[in-house]
Formats: sequence, C-alpha cells, structure tokens
Amino acid sequence: MNIDLSAIRHVGAGLRRPESVIATARGELFVSDHDCGVRTLSRPPTRPQGMPEGFLPNGIALTPEREFLIANLGTSCGGGVWRLDRQHQMRPWLMEVDGQPLPSTNFVSLDGLGRTWVSMSTRQIPRERAFNSGAADGFIAVVDARGARIVADGIAFTNECRVDPTGQWLYVNETYGRRLKRFPIQGGAADWALGAPEVVHQFSDGDFPDGLAFDAEGGVWVACVVSNRVLRIAPGGQTQVIIEDPDAALIATAEANYARNALGRSDIDAGGSRALRNVSSVAFGGPDLRTVYLGNLAGQSLATFDSPLAGAQPPHWLY
Repeated sequence: MNIDLSAIRHVGAGLRRPESVIATARGELFVSDHDCGVRTLSRPPTRPQGMPEGFLPNGIALTPEREFLIANLGTSCGGGVWRLDRQHQMRPWLMEVDGQPLPSTNFVSLDGLGRTWVSMSTRQIPRERAFNSGAADGFIAVVDARGARIVADGIAFTNECRVDPTGQWLYVNETYGRRLKRFPIQGGAADWALGAPEVVHQFSDGDFPDGLAFDAEGGVWVACVVSNRVLRIAPGGQTQVIIEDPDAALIATAEANYARNALGRSDIDAGGSRALRNVSSVAFGGPDLRTVYLGNLAGQSLATFDSPLAGAQPPHWLY
C-alpha cells in the first residue's frame, strides 16, 4: 500500500500548528492549535480563558468527560499538562512529577483502563539542546489510581506514547534516538509495572519519528518529520512507506548535521516547505476508521486520504 500525493485532500483552514489530531465516532475532528489550545473543525476558533502567553499546545487527549488534556511545550509558562473544560476554561492539571518539572511536555494519552500517559521530551532548556542521540534525558510519566509517577526514564527525546490495542504494550517514539520502542505492561490492572523495553524499529534516511497510531491488523503507523514520511511497521517488523514527500537535499543536510551532533531547529523546520508540511501525527477516523488524517507542524490545514486498511479503534472513539 502506497498512497500517491495526488490522492491527498485537505480539511480545515487557518489552523496554526495542527500537530495532533483526534477523530471520534460522532464524526468530530479536533486538532491542537496555537491560538485555541484545541480547535473543533466544525466550529469557529475561540481562545480559551486562562490560556497563558507562551502556551504551545502539542499532543492532545479527549477524556471520558469530553474535556481535553493538552501537553504544553511552552517552557516560558511552565510546560506541563493543562485541562480544557467544557466551559472553555483552561487550568494546569499536572506541572511536576516526582519533584521533576515538565518544561517540555510533548504528549498525553489515555488508555482503555483510564491511565493517563505523559511524555516529557527532555529536561534541557531550551529543548533544542536535546536534538541529538546522546541527550537521553526524557521520560514517561503515568497518572492512575496510585497517583502520578515516572515509569520510564533515559529516553532520547520522548515523543508520542500510546498503549496498543491489546493493552499489553506501551509504544513510544524516541525522536532523536530515532527508535520506536515498546515496553511490556506486566501485572494486573492495580499492580502493573513496565518491563524492559525492546526496539521495534530503528529509523534512518531523514526519518525522525514523531506521532504514531495503530491499525486493525496490529501495525504501527509512524509520522516522521524532516522526511515527511509515514511508515507502517508490521507486527513481524516489515516496514512499508505509506506516503512520503521527501526532499533529498534537506534530508542530506539533516543527516550530516545529526551525525556531528549539530542538528538544529532549522533542520527540523525545513520539512515544512514540503506539501505534507512536516507531517507529525496520524489519526484514523471516518465511519469505518479508514480515513487517515495527518497532523503537521507548518500547515494551516490537515492532509487526509482514504486507506484500504482500517485503524484500530482508539480509547476515545466512543466518548
């Protein structure tokens, strides 16, 4: 399966950094947005009350109460996870874990058991200092009935993390470690723990993994910035390009800078000049979960296309 760029449609207009996308069974489409925190594509944009200056929404999660948790990459206002309620009021929800602040909170997700997973990309400020494989100081935290705590550490720029549809694995993208990893979730619902991680895939060729989603056949779809490529990693490890919009010159420059630990913001942003606008995330939607939506870092709309392969039903699908 390879989708040609000519098959791409676009939805939404005037979006600002629509990095993360949520689709529901009701046909709703929500995106993170620099001006609104979370924007509903069927409604006019509204800036929420309590949204501080410097707030930079990244990953978003829909709760069973139909409120939103937002990962804030804005270090000037403390980072952290914020809650956007149904009255459009925004408040801090989680600003530190185990005494550790959350200045570069990248992503937040809920699983089928009600646990909230939070990825903190790096402890370094500014986060660009961690744009290399050696700066493995990111972590994953969880919030459950036992409280908030760090459950995995030493990650080379923690990006999206999600529990797979079986509930047996926690997957995470290490953007500058250039790995897709997974941790086994061991034990019962009340006394679980993460086991030792294993590498599912090692990336190269300008692929810096950002977002991920699961399909109905157990595959993992990974959005890669810089290369503007979406890959599918099958359960057996086989890798397939779903869609791509690469620029060989940009990739060569990024690879050279990465090799000498000199990768910078300009290398990452350069992918925004391509048609996929620095693709950053994948979400399945539509009535049969066969419509794919791609978040991005530099566009004002979302690319979308029809997939012959359905997505797995995410935990928020029926909220």
